[in-house]
Amino acid sequence: MALSSIERNAVATLLIVDDDTSARDGLRTIFETAGHKTITVRDAPEALRLLREQSCDLVMLDVELPDVDGLAFCRLVRAQPKLKQLPLVVFSADDSEGRKVEAFTAGADDYIVKPSTPGELLSRVNSHLGIAQRESELRGSNRELSFLADLGRGLLRTLYPEQVARQVAGALFEGTNAAQTACAIRNNGKSLTVCVFDREGSAGSSALINQRRLEKWLASSRSDSSLRLTNRKEFIFRNAGHQSEYVVPIGFGEKNTGALVVAFAEAADCSPSEYRMIDAAGQQAALAAQISRLYLKARESAATLAEEVDRRTAEAEMHQRFTEAIIDTLPLSLYAIDREYRIVAWNRNRELGELGLPRGLVLGRNIFEVLTKQSRELLEGEFGKVFETGEIHRVEQETITRDGETNHWLISKIPMRAGGTEQVTHVITVGENITARVRAHRAVARAEKLAAVGRLAAGVVHEINNPLATIAACAESLEKRIKEGTFGDSPDAEDLRDYLGLIRDEAFRCKSITNGLLDFSRLRAGQRVPVDMNEVIKCTARLVTHQQRGDNIRIEIEAEDDLPMVLGDVGQLQQAVIALATNAIDAMPDGGTLSLRATHVGSRVLVEVKDTGIGISPENMTKIFDP
Repeated sequence: MALSSIERNAVATLLIVDDDTSARDGLRTIFETAGHKTITVRDAPEALRLLREQSCDLVMLDVELPDVDGLAFCRLVRAQPKLKQLPLVVFSADDSEGRKVEAFTAGADDYIVKPSTPGELLSRVNSHLGIAQRESELRGSNRELSFLADLGRGLLRTLYPEQVARQVAGALFEGTNAAQTACAIRNNGKSLTVCVFDREGSAGSSALINQRRLEKWLASSRSDSSLRLTNRKEFIFRNAGHQSEYVVPIGFGEKNTGALVVAFAEAADCSPSEYRMIDAAGQQAALAAQISRLYLKARESAATLAEEVDRRTAEAEMHQRFTEAIIDTLPLSLYAIDREYRIVAWNRNRELGELGLPRGLVLGRNIFEVLTKQSRELLEGEFGKVFETGEIHRVEQETITRDGETNHWLISKIPMRAGGTEQVTHVITVGENITARVRAHRAVARAEKLAAVGRLAAGVVHEINNPLATIAACAESLEKRIKEGTFGDSPDAEDLRDYLGLIRDEAFRCKSITNGLLDFSRLRAGQRVPVDMNEVIKCTARLVTHQQRGDNIRIEIEAEDDLPMVLGDVGQLQQAVIALATNAIDAMPDGGTLSLRATHVGSRVLVEVKDTGIGISPENMTKIFDP
């Protein structure tokens, strides 16, 4: 094949490794004539040194090399993470199958038998260069899509310009090769809100940028589009220890209200992929900044509050639809089926997710043959409804991880009409983890329940305190009469004194409980004093013994002699232990053993209340902390 008839790829740098000078020169002539750059070395150690110093697009090497042969060189290259994707083409005069298998096992991408025509060499090399280029572009596209998805989800949680600036600047610093990133957004038509990220962290001060120069650029016609700066005199960052800056305007409509400034330490760091991500971040920041401005205006304008809220809601819905459209089109935990229930799309996350099946094994197969862990009848009903109505179908599901944690998922089945027809031709299924949202809703419900209990407690406390005071006063009066000898030498006087002491103590404990309820309803701090937990559990044992709450109950007390004091509200602590003890007794209707134990664990005191009763039923386990 003539060299002129070969379709030439873009200029690439090829590393040729051969100890034969004439062979190296011949290969150099072939590839340079085709428009490629070449570097030649005679052995593997020199080739490895060169690969560490500069980048090459493909390595072509002879199998029979001095010292380190070509196959050992392939293994060394594949062992280095940065060189795993580098195409390796080996050539040899040995045409045996065993030698070829050894080469491919060592990591070679191709095996060319000598002698070979220039046309075959160029065709194979250009093919591998094309494959490597497409793989590189695909990795770049996945990186860009992942960056946009993460940024979009982060911006959903922002309302203020400071939050938008911090979210965008931080995402750009983490997601690109930047040395410094800055996001400046106009604060509701006033001064610029600035956030800067660099290797030392983040800063909200505008002192790190030349704000006057940035304001001048925003007011000029140059701010209509993105701009790459290489003149240090025009740099926006005050610290000019970098080679270039990329400035992107943030604007909604025809007015620019801010900018993204990204600094690159080296020219090689700023690739077209970096520019595309920064431009896309500028568009999302513009929408988020617009929503932030609408939100602030709504707060400041009380006279037009309803109108402003409606507008902000409309803008927020537009933002949500825009973000959902981006996420729905991203290859994130997504698969699609046609009307025959055949899988026509299976994204990367589905390959790496819980199912873990390669795309090649599932494409074209029936969905029910792949998702065998799910109910076919249920899945078929959901898919059929979407095909029939053309409406999105959403359902929440729960899964249990290997660690026993419950995850909540929102599964969305989205209709798709391909080819301009009105009929639904495909259904796209997207899964979203909503565990945090469900937990937040449950936390809000719990907080509302506790607030209701607090309001109820405040109403009944005052009605209880008056009779408690009367009971305590009567008990104290009878104790005083006993001390004065009113009952003489009656043998029951001592028992009466003990019972009156219990009545007085329990009345005061009830008073502490009602005060605790008031503390709960009014968020009032309790009185914390040093407390001996041994005395608390002993007092608890005496009280539950006198209550005679259960039959055949044996109480065991285990208290350490050198137990340290704890700082707390003695009434509340005793109330908690008594509540646990009485509940334990109620769980032993046929009798049993109640164990009260106080031990020293590290810097803490551990109080254990244990019974031999029937336990708590599984359906009530989630309610044990409810008021």
